[in-house]
Order: sequence, then structure tokens, then C-alpha cells
Amino acid sequence: MVQENPSVISVKGATLAAVERFLVSHYNKTLFKPIKLALGTGVRRFHVSAAFNARAKVAMSHFEPGSSINYEKLHENVSIVRKRLNRPLTLSEKIVYGHLDDPAGQEIDRGRTYLRLRPDRVAMQDATAQMAMLQFISSGLPKVAVPSTIHCDHLIEAQIGGAQDLQRAKIVYNPGSGIIHQIILENYAYPGVMLIGTDSHTPNGGGLGGICIGVGGADAVDVMAGIPWELKCPKVIGVRLTGTLSGWTSSKDVILKVAGILTVKGGTGAIVEYHGPGVDSISCTGMATICNMGAEIGATTSVFPYNHRMRTYLEKTGRGDIASVADTFKEDLVPDEGCEYDQTIEINLSELKPHINGPFTPDLAHPVSEIGAVAKKSGWPLEVKVGLIGSCTNSSYEDMGRAASLAKQALDKGLKCKSQFTVTPGSEQIRATIERDGYAKILTDVGGTVLANACGPCIGQWDRRDVKKGEKNTIVTSFNRNFTARNDANPATHAFVTSPEIVTALALAGTLNFNPETDYLTAPNGEKFKLNPPTGDELPSRDFDPGQDTYQHPPAEGSSVDVNPSSTRLQLLEPFDKWDGKDLVDMRILIKVKGKCTTDHISAAGPWLKFRGHLDNISNNLLIGAVNVENNAVNKVKNQLTGEFGGVPDVARFYKVRLNVGGLKNVRSCNYLPSFHVLHPV
Repeated sequence: MVQENPSVISVKGATLAAVERFLVSHYNKTLFKPIKLALGTGVRRFHVSAAFNARAKVAMSHFEPGSSINYEKLHENVSIVRKRLNRPLTLSEKIVYGHLDDPAGQEIDRGRTYLRLRPDRVAMQDATAQMAMLQFISSGLPKVAVPSTIHCDHLIEAQIGGAQDLQRAKIVYNPGSGIIHQIILENYAYPGVMLIGTDSHTPNGGGLGGICIGVGGADAVDVMAGIPWELKCPKVIGVRLTGTLSGWTSSKDVILKVAGILTVKGGTGAIVEYHGPGVDSISCTGMATICNMGAEIGATTSVFPYNHRMRTYLEKTGRGDIASVADTFKEDLVPDEGCEYDQTIEINLSELKPHINGPFTPDLAHPVSEIGAVAKKSGWPLEVKVGLIGSCTNSSYEDMGRAASLAKQALDKGLKCKSQFTVTPGSEQIRATIERDGYAKILTDVGGTVLANACGPCIGQWDRRDVKKGEKNTIVTSFNRNFTARNDANPATHAFVTSPEIVTALALAGTLNFNPETDYLTAPNGEKFKLNPPTGDELPSRDFDPGQDTYQHPPAEGSSVDVNPSSTRLQLLEPFDKWDGKDLVDMRILIKVKGKCTTDHISAAGPWLKFRGHLDNISNNLLIGAVNVENNAVNKVKNQLTGEFGGVPDVARFYKVRLNVGGLKNVRSCNYLPSFHVLHPV
């Protein structure tokens, strides 16, 4: 029997299984209590300890049976730091400090000191992975120090439909499993993980209780090479959620509201940590949506505390063993009571209304009920040319189900979308499951085109042909970003971001001037009807259908790498010359950027993605979308040596030739090291 009093656990005559169950279910209650196990001999003590430790060692993913989640190390580090700081810790602090290289000696001061960290794993998408892997190859190391994955999703152009577009892409490589962030959520993220990814929206994994941070390729290489990763100790912004989501309001509206409050730079240098009683009304994939778009407020990352929604998601995606161990270490996966945040925002979910943000920036927030009037006043096109749902932000089973529930209502009245309508499943698993469960057919019947399981239009991989470049038009998406020309390379496209439900409703109405909570649609027979609020299961009642198996195992031996010297897509890196001890002096400014300067402005996606593994070719894309403060022009800078104006890459190449004369031949144009491209010695 297992008994407990306020300070002692006593185990008498209990089976090993009973002891283990008790420890697992009570661990968070007794974490800091003295534990006395009345087990008799040392042999019996050893067997109980071994059984408990065996349960605590589970693989990071079913693709990597040789890896294991080290919650014990996380707990040990958190305990050391808590004792040093002598105060309650936020969840963000627990996970970040739990991965310190030196928890006993590391100086910790939020917003000031730099931390040396040991992330658990690395994830890369096919565009950014090219340069990261070329850099890793140049290190000479035979294999990566931590589990690292590459996800083929960025180089698939949306044109006709999923099957045809994938077939075109397979001429180059074998994509199809899904968008990196959805795949990570389904297979690799877990509560308490520290994961870095070479993509801005890596924070998506915060929906499963992890600290997942988007980084550059060089950072990823450091971690893959076993070098401690440096991060400025982040501040922590707390967002306290109360109330309950219901009706037309969805998880997307939470981050749309937060973006309106903090703007595109309000989260800079901080982790956004969601907490409070309202958290439990949001699904795990809904939390991921919120964390995903945290990149648009400049946040280091975003995170939710571990709860039953995450446990259910882990179980449904075949990771019940991880959920069991996470339950054991739950105290390390939630914030301490009484912890303090650098800034606090409060949102009552019961009062939150559906939002739509844009155009041209994701922080221009409007309630859906007001967007029609605002658009009229601002001169924005009211007609919705295209509605696009899916992407890494909103492509879960729940998202697709809620959109399909609206489409079904319209079909029952004989109505189809007035706008073009596209659907991007987040993964092969989502595609196969919504096809099995009938959602895909409903969305297709209402006028939708199901695209490939890839980024597609969200990152500009869209061969759009319904409008000419420069033609003023409106699109609504469930994506995360809507900066100028991002989706279709047309600077006149007014892109708005909102939830999949609102996108579907506006595509049915064909106009921004439609509020689904109050306005009516007209059926072909003239009947007026109002849409009921969307509904949809959080997860499929049956197990997920995995669909086609597109996983490619890493080679057993990877020391031999061949790259065609004439390739326009891949170029092996040459090492820099040894520093001669002389500093660069008399630096001239190449460009000073005005206004927003996102990764879109620095190195846009779309057709340029295929050159991300070729340093010389991708340099032709650097900062060509940024506005020059000197003349308010795009891709037009003054050559300080000739006085003439030219494109940013062209002027940089001119400087490069001049630099070769000075013996600095290895200072090259490089979009991964933009400092070289902003300042040049002459």
C-alpha cells in the first residue's frame, strides 16, 4: 500500500508497478518534499529506481529510437537556477535556463546578459538548410551533435493543384510530407524541448510547450557542431487569458489582437508566455497557431504551459509515452506561482471578437465587423479576389473541420464561393485524414482547390495568373504575414490575415464588406440565410491517417559529398583566409534601410529560394526589397566611389572587385552575413 502524509511518502508491501504509478501521478506534488521509501533492502530500492528511470527515458520521436528526452537534466538545471535566483520562475525561464551550458556559473539578467545554451535539436527547411548544411560540411565533422532534420516544403510552387505541383517539384527532390512547423508539431516537438529552426515561424512548437526559436543558418551550424548557442537573455511578456473561446472567435484572433497591441516590434527581445484559466479552452494546435504568428510581433518565441490539451494531442499523434513522462515532470513545464513578467497583457476570450489584420502589415488590427467600413474609407478594394486557407499557421484538422462546416452550410443552400478559394493542408497526415473524413471533398465542392502540403502562396511560391502585376486587388488568407508583395510578388495586392473560418465566409460572400455574425448570404434561389458559427472536432475521432510515407532516413555514413561545380543551385564554400591582424577601416555605408526590414525585405522568398545553396547567386537577392532612406527607392543605392546609382547587389559587387585589389578577396556578398553587405571598406 502507498500512503502519503504532508512530508513523507511511505511504501509498504506495494508492487513495483503501484509505486511507479504513485510516483508518476504525485511527482509534481512531492517534487520538493523529502521522500522516504520504506522498501526494506537496498536491492528492492534499486529495482524501483531502475523502473522509474526507465519510464523517464523515452525517445524524442519514433524516427529516432536512439535519442531520449532528458527531463532529469532539465529539472536539475532548473533547481540550480531557482536556488541561485531565489525567486519563482516563469515557464520560459524554466525551459531556457534548464538548457544552460553552465547553470551554476552563468550570469542571468533578463534583457542584458548573453546565455550559453544547449538546445535539444535542430530543424531546417529546404531553402535555409542548403546554406546551413554547406557550412556544416565545411566544418569537417562526420555527423551532427544533436538530432537534426530537413523538411522539404518551401520549393514547391502552387500553380494547378497538389498532385500536379508536387510532381513538378519531384524533378528536383522528393517533397510532400508537409510544412516544417506542422511536421515538427506532429513528430518532434514536446513539452520542455529547446529546438532551434532555420525559419521565422519555428515558434509554432510553443503550442506543445516547447521553447522553439527561429535562427539563422550559422546558429544552426553551431548547435549541430556541438558548440554552445548564444542568446541574449530574453525578457518575458505575460499574456493572461481568461474566459472561453466560442462562436466565430478562434485562436487566430488571440494573436491578431496581441499583434494590434504590441505591433510588429513590441515583442522584440522577449518571449511571450501565455497563461491563465483561458488557456484550457484552446486546443493544442490552436496554441501553435498563436505561437506561430508571434514572429510577427518580433518575439524571440512564444510558449504555452503544459496541460491536458497537449497530453491529448501527444497521445493522438502516437506519443503517449512522452505525455506520461511530461506528466511526471509537470512542475518544470508550467510557471511557478507568483512569478513576475516584464510586461503583462490581459485578454478575456469571452469578449474577444473575430479580427482581420492588414493590409501590408500584420499588426493593423480590425474587428471583422468594422473592416468593410474601414476599407471603403481607405480606398481598399472591397472585392475579395482570392481566399486562401491553410499554411503553417492554420492547417490543422480542427482548422479544416471548422472551414468545412461553413462550406457545408453554403452547399446545402446551393451556394459556392464567389471568390477563388485555395486550401493548403499542413502535412500529408492532415491531407490524408481530411480526405478520409470528407472535409476535402466539401472544400473542393464549394469551389476550392487543394494545393500541395507545402508553404506555397504563404511565402510567395504562387504562380498567380488572375491579376496583372500592379493591378490593385484584395486577398484574404489564414497565413501569418502580409507584407507588400509577399504572397504573389504584386505590390498592389492588399493582403489581409485572419482565421480560416473568416476567410471561408468572406470567400463565400466575395467581399470584405461582410460580417458573418450579422449579415446574410443569398442562395441561388434568392433565399437569404445566415451562417451558423463554425464547428469542428479538435482531433479526429479515429486515429490520424498517416497517408504516404515520405520520410527519408539519413545515410549510415555521410562523409562523402559531391557537388557539381557547374551547378547554379549549390556551391561549396571556400574557407576565409586567416586574419592578418589588421582591422577594416574607412568603411562606407552600402544602404541604410527605412521602415520595416523583415526577412522578406532582406532576402525575399519565391523564385529566389532555389538559390539559397549558392552563395554567389543568392547574393543577387540581398536587400532588393528594402527601402533606401536616402531616396525612398527600392533597390537603388548610390555607389560611393562613382556617384552613380545602381541596384544593391550591383553596387556591392563593384565594391567586391575593389576589395579584391586590397587583398580582402574573401569578404563576399552574403545574405547570411548581412553586415558584410551593409558596410564595405574602400
